[in-house]
Amino acid sequence: MTYISNEALNNFHHVYRINLINSCSGYKSANLLGTKSKNDIENVAVFSSVTHIGSNPPMLGFFCRPTTVLRHTYENIKSTGFYTINHVHEPILEDAHHTSAKYDSDISEFDKTQLISEYKHEFYAPFVKGAPLQLAMKFVEEYHIKANDTILIIGEIMGLHVDNALLEDDGFINLSKGNVATINGLDGYAIPELKSRFAYQRPKTDLS
Repeated sequence: MTYISNEALNNFHHVYRINLINSCSGYKSANLLGTKSKNDIENVAVFSSVTHIGSNPPMLGFFCRPTTVLRHTYENIKSTGFYTINHVHEPILEDAHHTSAKYDSDISEFDKTQLISEYKHEFYAPFVKGAPLQLAMKFVEEYHIKANDTILIIGEIMGLHVDNALLEDDGFINLSKGNVATINGLDGYAIPELKSRFAYQRPKTDLS
């Protein structure tokens, strides 16, 4: 096994270091965040940092990189208060990844890919058509991470659209049935397969 010290990290080429640190945390969620500006320009961008915050109220968070340059997703969320989270699945991997390209704010990534926007229940922000799981989100609050100048965005789930085939009787969403992707590092995509589910665990009783 290779040992890499913090000192060695600082001496690596920056691209090597970025790839290494972005992949060492393990597989991450692969989501497309849909927003729309006040000027009705749609935006969609891939994120790998969406995480569970709490179930009651139902909240999710994601991280934005420093806003020293314009971040269209962040700006749209702050100005309108709404966004969507759409799970990336196997048929759209290449187009989903292309949304990481830096376009001007007046250009929609929907127009540069085969991704299609759709609107449901009069929600302000666009969903990604065909995504097996789509979430309507409302901005709640943000936290500035001083250590690296990133921002944690907290949002409340206002509604879920779930493919019927994914929803189990106990409320579990079986993402593997929808060929939902995960991200390894910045640009590695995998389609995980569910192997096991286990019952709620309690301390073992000493039988000796």
